[in-house]
Amino acid sequence: MSEPKRLHPIVIVLTIGKRIKDFIFTFIALFFIWNKGDGGKLLLFGASAIAIIGIILVSILSWLRYTYRLEQNELRIEYGVFVRKKRYIPLERIQSLDISEGILQRLCGMVKVQIETAGGSGTDEAEAVLSAISKEEARYIQEYVAAAKNPSVQEDIEYIQEVPNHTVYKITTSQLILLSLTSGGVGVVISAVLAFLSQLDDFIPYERLFRGVEQWAVSNMIIIALLVFVGFVAAWIIALFGTMLKYANFNVTKTEHDLVISQGLLEKRQITIPLTRIQAIRINENIVRQWLGYGSVSVESAGGSASNKEGSKVLLLPLVKLDTIEQILGQYLTDYQFTSSFTPVPKRAMIRYIFRSWFIIVPIVVVSIVFLKVWGLLSLIILTLITFWGVLKYMDAGWSLEEQQLSLRYRTIVRTTVFIKRNKIQSLELKESYFQRRKELATLEAFVKVGFGGAGGRVIDMDRMDVKKVYSWFSREAKIRD
Repeated sequence: MSEPKRLHPIVIVLTIGKRIKDFIFTFIALFFIWNKGDGGKLLLFGASAIAIIGIILVSILSWLRYTYRLEQNELRIEYGVFVRKKRYIPLERIQSLDISEGILQRLCGMVKVQIETAGGSGTDEAEAVLSAISKEEARYIQEYVAAAKNPSVQEDIEYIQEVPNHTVYKITTSQLILLSLTSGGVGVVISAVLAFLSQLDDFIPYERLFRGVEQWAVSNMIIIALLVFVGFVAAWIIALFGTMLKYANFNVTKTEHDLVISQGLLEKRQITIPLTRIQAIRINENIVRQWLGYGSVSVESAGGSASNKEGSKVLLLPLVKLDTIEQILGQYLTDYQFTSSFTPVPKRAMIRYIFRSWFIIVPIVVVSIVFLKVWGLLSLIILTLITFWGVLKYMDAGWSLEEQQLSLRYRTIVRTTVFIKRNKIQSLELKESYFQRRKELATLEAFVKVGFGGAGGRVIDMDRMDVKKVYSWFSREAKIRD
């Protein structure tokens, strides 16, 4: 592929849509500012027409000026409307090729290829994005990259032998339904709606509107409660179907050096995780899934960017029985031991877990009782729930040490278990406050390097001798590496 090639023309439509989306709030602002009188409306329509025409012309020029080719073991991309730019990416630096199919790409039989490289900054977009190329070309690029990274493979791409794939995991219909029912997508939907409304705060007179319905609201509390309930049910239904569409046909296969994840119904995605780039494995259990014996498994990888955070923290098993994780992943991730035996934090740490959960709620309870009298006593229910949550965090905290692996377990909103190989730990941090020293406790935090920011795990109020034991285990390995 030495001749420069252009992307499919559907990229023009995608670019126009993206740029209009970026300017949508500007258009809304212009509408409220200039929509006064005939002159204002004419100015509004004129400015909007000029802006849309400009976006269309720039999008067409961007497509015409964007070319790519494979040459001399490099992916060479040239782009730029007014300033011509060239980007040459050595194929051996490419860590993963993530393939996805949006609705428009699927209609045209195209795919989107997102290229992540080693040494990327992790603060910008992916190293390169081919927004719409044919499936055959995407497969050709995958094979070409694989050949360039493996010197033992013949250079002629047509003679590359396809490595057999092994199916690691495939989501079932029952698992997909249970995943959707126990997901936290409702909060995401509500947050998205509130974020959108907050953008319109300067244009919609919320204060005047609410002043007009204030008296009606006081006498119609039942109707308002019913509307709120209906709103939450609607958000739950939207989140339910959104989760099902996102994780439908979820499948994990293992090739010679990678784990390949494919998922999605309307928008199909394929994510490649090089096994050598895995930094840690994480199991998350929300309270419902924990009660049912289920959890989700993610891998933290040295890849991704600010615009593609999923490249560094990838969901590997969206829903799985906890007692089957070893059976599913053990034969493919042989370096990891998915232990279920953890050393708990000492009993003297429990009161600290409870006190930490009281920091915010206790002042609220006191103020409620003082000012609301009898009704304020209802806040004691919240205090009881928060206390229970503090005890739950204490009961879930623990650690485990193998010859080459550190395992940490803790709870925030969900219970999290992190498995980290010793040679993947970037740093180990030990913290002791004055009050911890009095009780011979300490906090242990392990960091690993991923493509976007840091990751790892933390256990609070471990026994000080246990923390020193872990530190000694890590220090011996650090000396060997040095």
